[in-house]
Amino acid sequence: MESRDWPKWAVEAVEIVAPHPGWHEAGSVEVTRLLNSLRSFGVHEVEHVGSTAIHELPAKPIIDVMAKIPSYDDVDEIVGKLAGDGWHFVPVELDNRPWRRFFIKVEDDRRVAHLHLMLEGEPRWDEQRLFRDRLNGSPSLKEEYAELKMRLADQFSDDREAYSKGKESFIRRVLGDGK
Repeated sequence: MESRDWPKWAVEAVEIVAPHPGWHEAGSVEVTRLLNSLRSFGVHEVEHVGSTAIHELPAKPIIDVMAKIPSYDDVDEIVGKLAGDGWHFVPVELDNRPWRRFFIKVEDDRRVAHLHLMLEGEPRWDEQRLFRDRLNGSPSLKEEYAELKMRLADQFSDDREAYSKGKESFIRRVLGDGK
């Protein structure tokens, strides 16, 4: 399938918006829903991470959550179960991140949530939590990250991969400080 044939939500522009007080509640709701939906697959931990989990941070209006799973053996069944709730599975060969299974929740042709399904023991689980917690605890890091995100969104509004890649050195620096 060529990119021009992809659904609108798959190629939507990167847009950073002002912080919204409802993001934390939306994250909690998504965590609860996913725990209920995925418990039978061995999922006992789901967390709201990403920029919408950082207080007063401008962000893409997309709730990022991660869930820990013992194996990927039941991914096909999970794909079917989550599809009924508006989740779309991104195949690993398109996601290019073999350490996770990635889902995008869509409403009205727009992304509203991302699910990062990770195996137990995946180091990125702790890194995502640590990054969120360090930014929540540091106004100066939060401000620096907000400026970086807005600059990258302007520069790479039509290239999500370049936008994400542009944040990598900042994220590594935050995770490396005192780690």
